[in-house]
Amino acid sequence: MDSALSASAKRVQDALKGFGIDCRVKEFGESTRTAVDAANAVGCEVGQIVKSLVFRGKESGKAVFVVASGANMVNEKVLASLTGEKIERATPDFVREQTGYAIGGVSPVGHPAPLTTFIDEDLLGYTELWAAAGTPNAVFALTPEQLCHITSGQVAALKK
Repeated sequence: MDSALSASAKRVQDALKGFGIDCRVKEFGESTRTAVDAANAVGCEVGQIVKSLVFRGKESGKAVFVVASGANMVNEKVLASLTGEKIERATPDFVREQTGYAIGGVSPVGHPAPLTTFIDEDLLGYTELWAAAGTPNAVFALTPEQLCHITSGQVAALKK
């Protein structure tokens, strides 16, 4: 099955295996680029979609990775408070450089190096989540506990 996956999706599948997590990456014919698209493709609530967002510390230039519920907007003031510096939205090039993926397919796993990560606490209210798997049409299902494990993220109230 893995041999049929695109290179980016296979990298996600391999990273999941590296964590000892038995999740299966699924590639769709239609787009899963947005939370609504992904929810429609897999047949779940938009809130169950893990939105992967990258911000950049204004002073440090470091990436700040956020995994948020697809139903929520991130409160950037709260995020800045958590990071201890002002933040800005990352450019597409910065996102690819820091995560290894293009916007619309950024996975919470398989980055070139560990990222400072924050997890939207609302994701913990679901039994099953769906996250991007490296391309704008690939996703995988996981539990909130698995998401916390693979990201080593800090859970926080991030909803705007």
